[in-house]
Amino acid sequence: MYTIFKNDTPIILTDDVKNLEQNHIVYWKDLSRENMLDEKTLSAKKEILIFHHDLKTLWFEFCQHFKVIEAAGGIVRNSGNELLFIYRFDKWDLPKGKIEPGESQEMAAIREVKEECGFGQIELGRALSTTYHIYEENNKEILKITHWFNMYSDDRDLKPQVEEGITAIRWIKATDTELVRHNTYPNIQLLLKAYQAVNQ
Repeated sequence: MYTIFKNDTPIILTDDVKNLEQNHIVYWKDLSRENMLDEKTLSAKKEILIFHHDLKTLWFEFCQHFKVIEAAGGIVRNSGNELLFIYRFDKWDLPKGKIEPGESQEMAAIREVKEECGFGQIELGRALSTTYHIYEENNKEILKITHWFNMYSDDRDLKPQVEEGITAIRWIKATDTELVRHNTYPNIQLLLKAYQAVNQ
C-alpha cells in the first residue's frame, strides 16, 4: 500500500480486497488523466482509494503521470530525547532535500540535514520510512518521494538555512510533539507516528 498526499487529501494505492467495501474506492482502470486527481474530486473526499489487483503495476503506472523527484532527510534525536524540527513557510517540518546525481539516499540525507540546520557532526541511524506527496511546479505535477532516516546529534550551535525559507530550528521533547502535529503536513504526521511506533 502507498499513501500519497495531494494537499491534505490522502490518495491510497491498494491491492487489498478488504478496501473494496469502502464507498470511496476508485478502480484504476476507470480513471482518466483528465479527472485523475482534480481539485473537485479531492475536495469531495476525505481520502481516495485506488484499487488494482497488482500493486506493483499500479505504482508503476501511477508514477508515469508525474515528474518523479527523490529526496532524503532525517529525524534527528539528541541525548536529551529531543527531536529537531525546522520552521519553514509557516509550518513545522523536518530537514530534507533532493538527492543529487551520484548520491545515495544516506549521503543526501546527511548532506541536506547538515546544510539546512548547520550541523557539524551527525550520526546516521537506520532507515525509517518513505513519504509521498504531489505538488505543482512550473505547471507540472511533481511526485516527491522522500526517504527518511533516524539520526543522532548533540550539536547545539545550529543555524537555519534562511535561503531555503527556514526561519527557526527547535529541539522538542519526543514525548511532546503536539505543537508540531497541529501545524505540520499530513505526511510529517504519518512519519512521526511511524517514528514513535519504532522508538517507544
